[in-house]
Amino acid sequence: MTADWQKEYKRKFISAEEAARMLKSGGTVVFTMGREAFAIGLAIAARKEELKNVTIIAPHPAYDFGWYDEGWQDSFKVKVAMPTATCQEALDAGRCDLIPLPIASGLVKEPDLVLTEVSPPDDNGLCSFGQSLWNKKTQIKEGKIKIAEVNKNLIRTYGDNFIHFSELDYLVEHVSAGQGMAMGSLAGRAKREPPAYLKDIAGYVSELIRDGDTIQIGVGRTTEPLVLLGMLDEKHDIGYHSEATPPGIIMLVKKGIINGLRKTINTGKVTVTALGGGSKEEMMWAASNPLFELVDVDYLEDVSIIAANDNMVAINNALAIQLDGAISAESIGRRLLAAAGGQTAFVIGALMSKGGRSITVLPSTSRGLSRIVPLFEPGTVVTIPRNLTDYVITEYGIAHLRQKTLRERAQELIAIAHPDFRPELKKQASKLF
Repeated sequence: MTADWQKEYKRKFISAEEAARMLKSGGTVVFTMGREAFAIGLAIAARKEELKNVTIIAPHPAYDFGWYDEGWQDSFKVKVAMPTATCQEALDAGRCDLIPLPIASGLVKEPDLVLTEVSPPDDNGLCSFGQSLWNKKTQIKEGKIKIAEVNKNLIRTYGDNFIHFSELDYLVEHVSAGQGMAMGSLAGRAKREPPAYLKDIAGYVSELIRDGDTIQIGVGRTTEPLVLLGMLDEKHDIGYHSEATPPGIIMLVKKGIINGLRKTINTGKVTVTALGGGSKEEMMWAASNPLFELVDVDYLEDVSIIAANDNMVAINNALAIQLDGAISAESIGRRLLAAAGGQTAFVIGALMSKGGRSITVLPSTSRGLSRIVPLFEPGTVVTIPRNLTDYVITEYGIAHLRQKTLRERAQELIAIAHPDFRPELKKQASKLF
Protein backbone atom coordinates (compact mmCIF):
# COMPACT_ATOMS: atom_id res chain seq x y z
CA MET A 1 0.00 0.00 0.00
CA THR A 2 1.61 3.25 -1.12
CA ALA A 3 1.69 6.40 0.98
CA ASP A 4 -0.60 8.21 -1.51
CA TRP A 5 -3.04 5.30 -1.38
CA GLN A 6 -3.08 5.46 2.41
CA LYS A 7 -3.71 9.21 2.37
CA GLU A 8 -6.70 8.84 0.06
CA TYR A 9 -8.10 6.11 2.29
CA LYS A 10 -7.61 8.10 5.51
CA ARG A 11 -9.17 11.24 4.00
CA LYS A 12 -12.48 9.41 3.70
CA PHE A 13 -12.87 8.94 7.46
CA ILE A 14 -15.44 11.01 9.30
CA SER A 15 -17.16 10.57 12.64
CA ALA A 16 -20.46 8.71 13.03
CA GLU A 17 -22.05 12.01 14.06
CA GLU A 18 -20.85 13.69 10.87
CA ALA A 19 -22.29 10.82 8.86
CA ALA A 20 -25.63 11.12 10.66
CA ARG A 21 -25.79 14.86 9.96
CA MET A 22 -25.90 14.14 6.22
CA LEU A 23 -29.43 12.81 6.72
CA LYS A 24 -32.16 15.45 6.45
CA SER A 25 -35.83 15.43 7.42
CA GLY A 26 -37.88 13.69 4.74
CA GLY A 27 -34.84 11.70 3.62
CA THR A 28 -34.30 7.97 3.22
CA VAL A 29 -31.54 5.80 4.64
CA VAL A 30 -30.89 2.17 3.72
CA PHE A 31 -29.01 -0.28 5.92
CA THR A 32 -27.64 -3.06 3.74
CA MET A 33 -28.71 -6.66 4.34
CA GLY A 34 -26.63 -8.41 7.00
CA ARG A 35 -24.74 -6.64 9.76
CA GLU A 36 -26.01 -3.10 10.30
CA ALA A 37 -23.73 -0.07 10.60
CA PHE A 38 -24.02 0.21 14.37
CA ALA A 39 -22.17 3.44 15.17
CA ILE A 40 -23.96 5.41 12.46
CA GLY A 41 -27.30 3.91 13.45
CA LEU A 42 -26.81 5.13 17.01
CA ALA A 43 -25.83 8.59 15.77
CA ILE A 44 -28.95 8.81 13.58
CA ALA A 45 -31.15 7.69 16.47
CA ALA A 46 -29.60 10.42 18.64
CA ARG A 47 -31.06 12.98 16.22
CA LYS A 48 -34.64 11.88 16.97
CA GLU A 49 -35.75 15.32 18.16
CA GLU A 50 -34.23 17.08 15.11
CA LEU A 51 -35.40 14.79 12.31
CA LYS A 52 -38.94 14.36 10.98
CA ASN A 53 -40.43 11.91 8.50
CA VAL A 54 -37.20 10.02 7.80
CA THR A 55 -37.65 6.64 6.11
CA ILE A 56 -35.46 3.88 7.52
CA ILE A 57 -35.03 0.76 5.35
CA ALA A 58 -33.77 -2.07 7.58
CA PRO A 59 -33.99 -5.32 5.58
CA HIS A 60 -33.20 -7.69 8.47
CA PRO A 61 -33.17 -5.79 11.78
CA ALA A 62 -30.59 -7.00 14.26
CA TYR A 63 -30.02 -4.00 16.53
CA ASP A 64 -32.61 -2.02 18.47
CA PHE A 65 -31.73 1.60 17.81
CA GLY A 66 -34.89 2.81 19.54
CA TRP A 67 -37.01 3.61 16.50
CA TYR A 68 -39.14 0.47 16.94
CA ASP A 69 -40.54 1.92 20.19
CA GLU A 70 -43.69 3.95 20.69
CA GLY A 71 -43.14 7.68 20.25
CA TRP A 72 -40.54 7.53 17.46
CA GLN A 73 -42.87 7.38 14.47
CA ASP A 74 -42.96 11.14 13.77
CA SER A 75 -39.19 11.05 13.33
CA PHE A 76 -38.62 7.64 11.73
CA LYS A 77 -40.83 5.53 9.50
CA VAL A 78 -39.24 2.07 9.50
CA LYS A 79 -39.69 -0.50 6.75
CA VAL A 80 -38.31 -4.04 7.01
CA ALA A 81 -38.03 -6.92 4.54
CA MET A 82 -37.85 -9.72 7.11
CA PRO A 83 -39.46 -9.87 10.57
CA THR A 84 -36.98 -10.51 13.38
CA ALA A 85 -37.19 -10.57 17.16
CA THR A 86 -35.88 -6.99 17.14
CA CYS A 87 -38.87 -5.63 15.25
CA GLN A 88 -41.63 -8.23 15.80
CA GLU A 89 -43.44 -6.31 18.54
CA ALA A 90 -43.32 -3.09 16.51
CA LEU A 91 -44.57 -4.93 13.43
CA ASP A 92 -47.48 -6.41 15.39
CA ALA A 93 -48.36 -2.97 16.76
CA GLY A 94 -48.08 -1.20 13.40
CA ARG A 95 -45.04 0.87 14.38
CA CYS A 96 -43.09 -0.44 11.38
CA ASP A 97 -44.11 -1.88 8.02
CA LEU A 98 -43.09 -4.92 5.97
CA ILE A 99 -42.06 -4.70 2.33
CA PRO A 100 -42.92 -8.10 0.77
CA LEU A 101 -39.95 -8.57 -1.55
CA PRO A 102 -37.70 -11.65 -1.93
CA ILE A 103 -34.66 -9.96 -0.37
CA ALA A 104 -33.77 -6.29 -0.27
CA SER A 105 -33.06 -5.62 -3.96
CA GLY A 106 -35.05 -2.72 -5.25
CA LEU A 107 -36.42 -1.72 -1.85
CA VAL A 108 -35.90 1.92 -2.74
CA LYS A 109 -34.29 3.77 -5.64
CA GLU A 110 -31.65 6.43 -4.99
CA PRO A 111 -31.85 6.62 -1.20
CA ASP A 112 -30.10 9.60 0.36
CA LEU A 113 -27.77 7.39 2.43
CA VAL A 114 -26.70 3.77 2.10
CA LEU A 115 -24.94 2.38 5.16
CA THR A 116 -22.89 -0.81 5.19
CA GLU A 117 -20.01 -2.47 7.02
CA VAL A 118 -16.67 -3.53 5.55
CA SER A 119 -13.27 -4.78 6.59
CA PRO A 120 -10.12 -2.66 6.28
CA PRO A 121 -8.69 -2.79 2.75
CA ASP A 122 -6.05 -5.24 1.62
CA ASP A 123 -2.97 -4.21 -0.36
CA ASN A 124 -5.14 -3.80 -3.45
CA GLY A 125 -7.58 -1.47 -1.70
CA LEU A 126 -10.32 -4.11 -1.58
CA CYS A 127 -12.57 -4.24 1.47
CA SER A 128 -14.50 -7.40 2.35
CA PHE A 129 -18.18 -7.42 3.29
CA GLY A 130 -17.38 -10.13 5.84
CA GLN A 131 -19.43 -13.26 6.28
CA SER A 132 -22.42 -12.05 4.24
CA LEU A 133 -22.68 -10.43 0.82
CA TRP A 134 -26.39 -10.57 -0.06
CA ASN A 135 -27.03 -7.69 -2.49
CA LYS A 136 -24.82 -5.07 -0.85
CA LYS A 137 -23.11 -4.04 -4.07
CA THR A 138 -26.45 -3.34 -5.75
CA GLN A 139 -27.70 -1.37 -2.77
CA ILE A 140 -24.50 0.68 -2.57
CA LYS A 141 -24.66 1.61 -6.26
CA GLU A 142 -28.19 2.97 -5.76
CA GLY A 143 -27.24 5.31 -2.91
CA LYS A 144 -26.64 9.03 -3.36
CA ILE A 145 -24.15 8.95 -0.48
CA LYS A 146 -22.39 5.69 0.37
CA ILE A 147 -20.93 5.27 3.85
CA ALA A 148 -19.26 2.21 5.39
CA GLU A 149 -18.23 1.41 8.92
CA VAL A 150 -14.79 -0.19 8.92
CA ASN A 151 -14.72 -3.23 11.20
CA LYS A 152 -11.31 -4.85 11.63
CA ASN A 153 -12.97 -8.04 12.91
CA LEU A 154 -14.76 -8.89 9.65
CA ILE A 155 -13.53 -12.01 7.90
CA ARG A 156 -12.39 -12.11 4.28
CA THR A 157 -13.92 -14.78 2.08
CA TYR A 158 -13.63 -16.03 -1.47
CA GLY A 159 -16.08 -15.05 -4.18
CA ASP A 160 -17.44 -11.68 -5.30
CA ASN A 161 -17.44 -10.36 -1.73
CA PHE A 162 -15.31 -7.23 -2.09
CA ILE A 163 -15.59 -3.55 -2.86
CA HIS A 164 -12.78 -1.07 -3.54
CA PHE A 165 -12.66 1.63 -0.88
CA SER A 166 -12.76 4.30 -3.61
CA GLU A 167 -16.36 3.27 -4.41
CA LEU A 168 -17.39 4.50 -0.96
CA ASP A 169 -17.88 8.21 -0.26
CA TYR A 170 -17.09 8.16 3.45
CA LEU A 171 -15.77 5.78 6.09
CA VAL A 172 -16.50 5.58 9.82
CA GLU A 173 -14.68 3.62 12.51
CA HIS A 174 -16.84 0.73 13.68
CA VAL A 175 -18.18 0.66 17.23
CA SER A 176 -18.89 -2.81 18.59
CA ALA A 177 -22.43 -3.75 19.54
CA GLY A 178 -21.08 -6.59 21.64
CA GLN A 179 -21.91 -9.16 18.96
CA GLY A 180 -19.22 -11.13 17.22
CA MET A 181 -19.25 -13.48 14.30
CA ALA A 182 -22.67 -15.10 13.87
CA MET A 183 -22.71 -18.72 14.95
CA GLY A 184 -25.40 -21.27 15.71
CA SER A 185 -28.79 -20.32 14.29
CA LEU A 186 -28.85 -18.35 11.05
CA ALA A 187 -31.61 -16.08 12.33
CA GLY A 188 -29.82 -15.17 15.54
CA ARG A 189 -31.79 -17.53 17.77
CA ALA A 190 -30.08 -19.00 20.80
CA LYS A 191 -28.82 -22.56 20.49
CA ARG A 192 -31.08 -25.14 22.06
CA GLU A 193 -31.58 -28.89 21.98
CA PRO A 194 -33.74 -29.75 18.95
CA PRO A 195 -37.07 -31.43 19.74
CA ALA A 196 -37.24 -35.19 19.24
CA TYR A 197 -39.64 -35.03 16.29
CA LEU A 198 -36.97 -33.33 14.16
CA LYS A 199 -34.95 -36.55 14.10
CA ASP A 200 -37.89 -38.24 12.39
CA ILE A 201 -38.25 -35.40 9.91
CA ALA A 202 -34.51 -35.55 9.14
CA GLY A 203 -34.84 -39.28 8.42
CA TYR A 204 -37.73 -38.78 6.02
CA VAL A 205 -35.93 -35.97 4.17
CA SER A 206 -32.86 -38.19 3.87
CA GLU A 207 -34.97 -40.78 2.04
CA LEU A 208 -35.62 -38.26 -0.73
CA ILE A 209 -32.01 -37.11 -1.17
CA ARG A 210 -29.78 -39.04 -3.58
CA ASP A 211 -26.04 -39.09 -4.02
CA GLY A 212 -25.00 -36.24 -6.32
CA ASP A 213 -27.97 -33.99 -5.54
CA THR A 214 -27.47 -30.26 -5.11
CA ILE A 215 -29.41 -28.97 -2.13
CA GLN A 216 -30.75 -25.74 -0.71
CA ILE A 217 -31.75 -25.41 2.95
CA GLY A 218 -33.95 -22.51 3.99
CA VAL A 219 -33.66 -20.61 7.25
CA GLY A 220 -36.02 -21.77 10.00
CA ARG A 221 -36.50 -23.71 13.21
CA THR A 222 -37.37 -26.94 11.39
CA THR A 223 -34.85 -26.91 8.53
CA GLU A 224 -31.73 -25.64 10.30
CA PRO A 225 -31.20 -28.59 12.70
CA LEU A 226 -31.71 -31.28 10.04
CA VAL A 227 -28.07 -31.48 8.97
CA LEU A 228 -26.86 -32.01 12.54
CA LEU A 229 -29.53 -34.70 12.92
CA GLY A 230 -27.97 -36.80 10.16
CA MET A 231 -29.96 -35.82 7.09
CA LEU A 232 -26.87 -36.04 4.84
CA ASP A 233 -24.55 -38.31 6.83
CA GLU A 234 -24.71 -41.30 4.49
CA LYS A 235 -24.68 -39.32 1.25
CA HIS A 236 -21.91 -38.76 -1.30
CA ASP A 237 -20.92 -35.96 -3.68
CA ILE A 238 -23.58 -33.55 -2.46
CA GLY A 239 -23.67 -30.08 -4.00
CA TYR A 240 -24.74 -26.94 -2.16
CA HIS A 241 -26.44 -23.85 -3.62
CA SER A 242 -28.25 -21.93 -0.88
CA GLU A 243 -28.48 -18.55 0.82
CA ALA A 244 -26.44 -19.56 3.86
CA THR A 245 -24.80 -22.44 5.74
CA PRO A 246 -26.89 -23.80 8.64
CA PRO A 247 -25.19 -25.72 11.47
CA GLY A 248 -23.36 -28.79 10.22
CA ILE A 249 -22.84 -27.76 6.61
CA ILE A 250 -19.25 -26.56 7.06
CA MET A 251 -18.33 -29.79 8.84
CA LEU A 252 -19.80 -31.86 5.99
CA VAL A 253 -17.59 -29.94 3.56
CA LYS A 254 -14.62 -30.80 5.76
CA LYS A 255 -15.63 -34.47 5.65
CA GLY A 256 -16.03 -34.42 1.87
CA ILE A 257 -19.73 -35.30 1.91
CA ILE A 258 -20.45 -31.91 0.36
CA ASN A 259 -17.97 -31.39 -2.47
CA GLY A 260 -20.03 -30.13 -5.40
CA LEU A 261 -18.30 -32.46 -7.83
CA ARG A 262 -21.54 -33.36 -9.60
CA LYS A 263 -22.96 -29.84 -9.77
CA THR A 264 -23.90 -28.81 -13.28
CA ILE A 265 -22.76 -25.22 -12.72
CA ASN A 266 -20.35 -23.79 -10.14
CA THR A 267 -18.89 -27.27 -10.07
CA GLY A 268 -16.80 -28.02 -7.00
CA LYS A 269 -18.03 -24.91 -5.17
CA VAL A 270 -20.22 -24.32 -2.14
CA THR A 271 -22.28 -21.47 -3.58
CA VAL A 272 -23.82 -19.16 -0.96
CA THR A 273 -24.35 -15.49 -0.24
CA ALA A 274 -23.62 -15.77 3.49
CA LEU A 275 -21.70 -17.93 5.93
CA GLY A 276 -23.13 -18.79 9.34
CA GLY A 277 -24.18 -21.57 11.64
CA GLY A 278 -20.71 -22.80 12.54
CA SER A 279 -18.26 -22.48 15.39
CA LYS A 280 -15.68 -19.70 15.18
CA GLU A 281 -13.08 -22.24 14.06
CA GLU A 282 -15.40 -23.60 11.34
CA MET A 283 -16.21 -20.11 10.13
CA MET A 284 -12.54 -19.16 9.87
CA TRP A 285 -11.82 -22.41 8.02
CA ALA A 286 -14.65 -21.74 5.55
CA ALA A 287 -13.59 -18.13 5.03
CA SER A 288 -10.07 -19.21 4.06
CA ASN A 289 -11.24 -22.06 1.82
CA PRO A 290 -11.75 -21.37 -1.92
CA LEU A 291 -14.40 -24.12 -2.02
CA PHE A 292 -16.76 -21.61 -0.38
CA GLU A 293 -17.77 -18.93 -2.86
CA LEU A 294 -19.94 -15.98 -1.86
CA VAL A 295 -22.05 -14.62 -4.72
CA ASP A 296 -24.63 -11.87 -5.08
CA VAL A 297 -28.08 -12.97 -3.96
CA ASP A 298 -29.60 -11.81 -7.24
CA TYR A 299 -27.45 -14.43 -8.99
CA LEU A 300 -27.96 -17.05 -6.31
CA GLU A 301 -31.76 -16.77 -6.44
CA ASP A 302 -32.11 -16.39 -10.19
CA VAL A 303 -34.58 -19.16 -11.04
CA SER A 304 -32.71 -20.01 -14.25
CA ILE A 305 -29.45 -20.42 -12.29
CA ILE A 306 -31.12 -22.61 -9.66
CA ALA A 307 -32.73 -24.75 -12.37
CA ALA A 308 -29.43 -25.09 -14.25
CA ASN A 309 -28.20 -27.50 -11.58
CA ASP A 310 -29.56 -30.95 -12.33
CA ASN A 311 -31.10 -32.79 -9.37
CA MET A 312 -31.69 -29.59 -7.42
CA VAL A 313 -33.47 -30.21 -4.11
CA ALA A 314 -35.07 -27.30 -2.24
CA ILE A 315 -35.74 -27.92 1.47
CA ASN A 316 -37.85 -25.25 3.17
CA ASN A 317 -40.07 -24.52 6.17
CA ALA A 318 -43.78 -23.93 6.44
CA LEU A 319 -45.88 -22.44 9.19
CA ALA A 320 -49.03 -24.12 7.89
CA ILE A 321 -50.39 -25.98 4.87
CA GLN A 322 -53.92 -26.25 3.53
CA LEU A 323 -55.43 -29.57 2.48
CA ASP A 324 -55.20 -28.46 -1.16
CA GLY A 325 -51.41 -28.02 -0.80
CA ALA A 326 -51.11 -24.23 -0.51
CA ILE A 327 -48.23 -23.32 1.84
CA SER A 328 -47.73 -20.37 4.15
CA ALA A 329 -44.22 -19.74 5.44
CA GLU A 330 -44.88 -16.12 6.42
CA SER A 331 -47.95 -15.61 8.57
CA ILE A 332 -50.65 -17.14 10.72
CA GLY A 333 -53.71 -15.18 9.78
CA ARG A 334 -52.72 -11.54 9.51
CA ARG A 335 -49.82 -11.83 11.95
CA LEU A 336 -46.56 -11.67 10.01
CA LEU A 337 -43.92 -13.97 11.49
CA ALA A 338 -41.41 -14.47 8.68
CA ALA A 339 -40.62 -13.52 5.09
CA ALA A 340 -40.46 -15.60 1.96
CA GLY A 341 -36.81 -14.77 1.31
CA GLY A 342 -35.67 -16.96 -1.55
CA GLN A 343 -38.11 -19.78 -0.83
CA THR A 344 -40.41 -19.21 -3.80
CA ALA A 345 -37.49 -18.89 -6.22
CA PHE A 346 -35.85 -22.08 -4.94
CA VAL A 347 -39.10 -24.04 -5.13
CA ILE A 348 -39.68 -22.97 -8.73
CA GLY A 349 -36.03 -23.54 -9.66
CA ALA A 350 -36.00 -27.01 -8.12
CA LEU A 351 -39.17 -28.02 -9.99
CA MET A 352 -37.67 -26.73 -13.26
CA SER A 353 -34.42 -28.62 -12.63
CA LYS A 354 -33.84 -31.93 -14.38
CA GLY A 355 -34.47 -34.50 -11.63
CA GLY A 356 -35.25 -31.75 -9.12
CA ARG A 357 -37.51 -31.91 -6.07
CA SER A 358 -39.04 -29.47 -3.61
CA ILE A 359 -39.46 -30.58 0.01
CA THR A 360 -41.46 -28.63 2.58
CA VAL A 361 -40.99 -29.58 6.24
CA LEU A 362 -43.07 -28.70 9.29
CA PRO A 363 -44.02 -30.27 12.62
CA SER A 364 -47.55 -31.67 12.63
CA THR A 365 -48.63 -29.40 15.50
CA SER A 366 -47.75 -26.14 17.19
CA ARG A 367 -49.09 -25.06 20.58
CA GLY A 368 -51.64 -27.85 20.51
CA LEU A 369 -53.02 -26.96 17.07
CA SER A 370 -52.64 -28.80 13.78
CA ARG A 371 -50.37 -27.16 11.24
CA ILE A 372 -52.21 -29.03 8.49
CA VAL A 373 -55.53 -27.22 8.16
CA PRO A 374 -58.61 -27.44 5.94
CA LEU A 375 -58.35 -23.74 5.08
CA PHE A 376 -56.04 -20.95 6.21
CA GLU A 377 -57.23 -18.28 8.60
CA PRO A 378 -58.33 -15.10 6.78
CA GLY A 379 -55.36 -12.93 5.88
CA THR A 380 -52.81 -15.77 5.82
CA VAL A 381 -50.07 -15.16 3.25
CA VAL A 382 -49.69 -17.90 0.63
CA THR A 383 -45.95 -18.31 0.04
CA ILE A 384 -46.14 -21.34 -2.26
CA PRO A 385 -49.32 -21.80 -4.30
CA ARG A 386 -50.79 -25.28 -4.34
CA ASN A 387 -49.75 -25.96 -7.93
CA LEU A 388 -46.06 -25.72 -6.92
CA THR A 389 -46.16 -27.98 -3.85
CA ASP A 390 -44.20 -31.20 -4.29
CA TYR A 391 -43.22 -33.17 -1.15
CA VAL A 392 -44.45 -32.33 2.36
CA ILE A 393 -42.89 -33.95 5.44
CA THR A 394 -43.90 -34.04 9.09
CA GLU A 395 -42.71 -36.38 11.84
CA TYR A 396 -45.45 -38.77 10.67
CA GLY A 397 -44.20 -39.30 7.14
CA ILE A 398 -43.99 -38.06 3.56
CA ALA A 399 -46.84 -36.73 1.43
CA HIS A 400 -46.25 -36.44 -2.31
CA LEU A 401 -48.68 -33.93 -3.82
CA ARG A 402 -47.32 -33.23 -7.26
CA GLN A 403 -49.70 -34.33 -10.04
CA LYS A 404 -52.31 -35.39 -7.45
CA THR A 405 -55.98 -34.34 -7.45
CA LEU A 406 -57.33 -32.15 -4.68
CA ARG A 407 -58.97 -35.13 -2.99
CA GLU A 408 -55.76 -37.17 -3.26
CA ARG A 409 -53.74 -34.28 -1.83
CA ALA A 410 -56.05 -34.06 1.16
CA GLN A 411 -55.68 -37.80 1.76
CA GLU A 412 -51.88 -37.58 1.55
CA LEU A 413 -51.72 -34.67 3.99
CA ILE A 414 -54.17 -36.16 6.47
CA ALA A 415 -51.98 -39.28 6.58
CA ILE A 416 -49.05 -37.20 7.91
CA ALA A 417 -51.12 -35.00 10.23
CA HIS A 418 -51.07 -35.60 13.99
CA PRO A 419 -53.39 -38.57 14.74
CA ASP A 420 -55.50 -36.46 17.12
CA PHE A 421 -56.54 -34.17 14.27
CA ARG A 422 -57.08 -36.70 11.47
CA PRO A 423 -60.79 -37.40 12.14
CA GLU A 424 -61.73 -33.71 11.96
CA LEU A 425 -59.51 -33.14 8.92
CA LYS A 426 -61.22 -36.05 7.14
CA LYS A 427 -64.61 -34.58 8.00
CA GLN A 428 -63.64 -31.16 6.65
CA ALA A 429 -62.00 -32.65 3.55
CA SER A 430 -65.24 -34.44 2.65
CA LYS A 431 -66.99 -31.05 2.66
CA LEU A 432 -64.28 -29.31 0.63
CA PHE A 433 -63.57 -31.93 -2.01
